[in-house]
Amino acid sequence: MVSDFRKKKLLHVFNAFFDTDRSGSVDKKDFELAATNISKLRGWNPGEIPYDILQQSLLAIWEGLQVHADFDKSGEVSKDEWIALWDAFSKNPDSAKDWQNLLCKCIFQIEDSSNDGKIDCDEFAGVHASFGLDRDESVEAFKKLSKGKDTVTWPEFQELWKEYFTSEDVEAPGNFIFGCYMCSLNKHTHSHSHSH
Repeated sequence: MVSDFRKKKLLHVFNAFFDTDRSGSVDKKDFELAATNISKLRGWNPGEIPYDILQQSLLAIWEGLQVHADFDKSGEVSKDEWIALWDAFSKNPDSAKDWQNLLCKCIFQIEDSSNDGKIDCDEFAGVHASFGLDRDESVEAFKKLSKGKDTVTWPEFQELWKEYFTSEDVEAPGNFIFGCYMCSLNKHTHSHSHSH
């Protein structure tokens, strides 16, 4: 059983970063849209090496996600399939699939815009803002993620990444690797419900 807390974190990533067109499921189009958004943020153009690498990486991640999560072979990944996939990962995070390791690395490289092997607050908040998340909330999230330090290094990022998908500890710094998971969920709930 996935706890409500972990489910909230998983749905935050699903809604904020993967379901780019807000259709309620993730498919190849979402990855193409994400590639376009990230390329715009970075000023990369089709035919340039960084653009092509990003496209190839995101396509490989989508193919891996489809193989391991699209259980009904519908060509898209539902929220339930997404939760089941990461629940399996949480039971043995050290045996992550290649595409999951690639996803972790790809996100780090997208955020490390200066290519210095570490992410600072501006880099972190800039990428999150390009996905429609609040910049101020992302700055606050980075402070928690980095435990008050100026940067997060690649080895630290990998540990924080695992923590996000596995930890039940509400105070764990890794909970903030995708920004403010509570903020985005609250907004998502309010925007889709009339009962509030």
